[in-house]
Amino acid sequence: MARPRRARIQSTLGGLALGAFVVLSAMPRRAPAGTVAEQRARLPPPAQCEDPVEGIWKSHDFREWRRQWTIFTLEIHRIDGTPNLRGTIRNESWRGDANQSEPGACEGELRYDVSMDAEGRVESGQIQFGGIGQWRLDAVLCGEFIGGYNLDNFTGPLDPELLEFQSVNNDGGVSVNEPTVFRRIECLDAPKGEEAKIVVQPPAFYPPEEGEGRGGCGGG
Repeated sequence: MARPRRARIQSTLGGLALGAFVVLSAMPRRAPAGTVAEQRARLPPPAQCEDPVEGIWKSHDFREWRRQWTIFTLEIHRIDGTPNLRGTIRNESWRGDANQSEPGACEGELRYDVSMDAEGRVESGQIQFGGIGQWRLDAVLCGEFIGGYNLDNFTGPLDPELLEFQSVNNDGGVSVNEPTVFRRIECLDAPKGEEAKIVVQPPAFYPPEEGEGRGGCGGG
């Protein structure tokens, strides 16, 4: 008499498991970040500087799953000719749709600026540059900023031909291996009043798609 009962219980559990699988399968998943090529296309031309790492580096990406555009700006200084780096990270973020690559008028959507001191190291063509200390909420330009902020930490290879830092961001929170492509747009050693040398060709701004996974930038 016990066997049919056990069979009924197993059948019920199997049905519950199948139902849970169907529900989970139907739930929306996080869309991947814009491709590396798309990020490149939004950036200004690169600047050729004396030091391969020092300078002002900029990214411009869109995370569809949270409707958020972000422009990161890194100011990177080398410490006394050593592999050690110091500087700042600035985050300019706004909520919007995929076609709002520049912030528009305030219509209830959040827009804010955050900055932090940063330090890191360059070694064997790899850069690590991350926030330290306390982050700063510099401005809330639209909406209401609620909650905190995790310090950004960028790691990845330096591509001297493309003049790019092909990083992933891990902040210990919502950003997990998020591809973030930085291009150096300004030199720190350029004399005041003189523009940095802008390199148009080479390098090519858009290398073949199959190279996008190189150096950790191809994953989410």
